[in-house]
Amino acid sequence: MNTEYLWFVLMVRNRWEKSAAHCLARKGFECLLPISRQRHQWSDRWKEVEVVLFPGYLFCRLDPERRLPVLTVPGVLSIVGTRSGFTPVGRDEIAAVELVGRAGVPAQPWPFVEMGQAVYLDQGPLRGLTGIVLMRKQESKLIISVQLLKRSIAVEIDRTWISTLPVQCRQGVVGTLNVSLLGFEQGELSAQR
Repeated sequence: MNTEYLWFVLMVRNRWEKSAAHCLARKGFECLLPISRQRHQWSDRWKEVEVVLFPGYLFCRLDPERRLPVLTVPGVLSIVGTRSGFTPVGRDEIAAVELVGRAGVPAQPWPFVEMGQAVYLDQGPLRGLTGIVLMRKQESKLIISVQLLKRSIAVEIDRTWISTLPVQCRQGVVGTLNVSLLGFEQGELSAQR
């Protein structure tokens, strides 16, 4: 698959995300399905389960003019867009989601956040990300949003990784993420899971 194509969001049937990603990968498409491992408690035991961070959605690099092979995959409902056409996901947003997956830090789905304190992470496995930070009790979470979906994920971070942004950099940070791609291998997580 040509890596020059843009990333798009596919709407998929609930709980069909992994199956659709595997089928698309077999057809040669580059996919990204952000997943996090979480511990869940049942009545008699604890179990570690994989949780899809954007339930009902899957990221795929594709040519929108040749969309039929994508739309015929079982579980794929549509390509997300507006009335005027399909809308690609921002490169910075995809890079941020991939970096979170590559870092292996705990993450979870989170309600969409537009307001908050913009910060820059200058240490740790997520070094280079900017985003919105939420602090509760002893926890700090970096919120990474995908504007097209109006959905976010929350990533647990250490408070020592946080650095405030200079005033001139704060404008526009909440609306879009600024991701440093230094040392970032494009597609490293694609279709691995």
